[in-house]
Amino acid sequence: MNGDLTEQAVAGYIAKYATKAAECVGTLDRRINALDDLSAYNLRDHARRLITTCLQLGTQPELADLRLTNWAHMLGFRGHFSTRSRHYSTTLSDLRADREHHARDTDITTGRLPLFDEDTVLVISEWEYAGKGHSLGDALLAAALTETPLPTSQHDLGSRP
Repeated sequence: MNGDLTEQAVAGYIAKYATKAAECVGTLDRRINALDDLSAYNLRDHARRLITTCLQLGTQPELADLRLTNWAHMLGFRGHFSTRSRHYSTTLSDLRADREHHARDTDITTGRLPLFDEDTVLVISEWEYAGKGHSLGDALLAAALTETPLPTSQHDLGSRP
């Protein structure tokens, strides 16, 4: 390495250790309920103790503003580990929107998505009324599942052929 600190080097370093830290601790990828049985989750002992502590501390009135119970699955740290701030940078929502616009533009320029005027309505498929009631096959299946007698006429099935 020549000693230059590039944006790519910093991003790579952060990504490497943020990912490494998340998998080493073994946190959950979803919120949990304070009444959940933590033994149902595949947690390491250390992570289980940290989550349990967050759940316990979250019941303390003087710590209510920390919302530890809501963020126990993230060991009490709120939000995404790499949350952005409008004050310092861009937001993750802005990055997602830019990525979506780029993908759409790429699809249009490569021909995978046709370019239409703003007021064009593109009909991909259409629905058609098939009638009401059960078909004979549906009626047989329903009768077998519910142990009810079969209908005796097409009228009993409804107007569907």
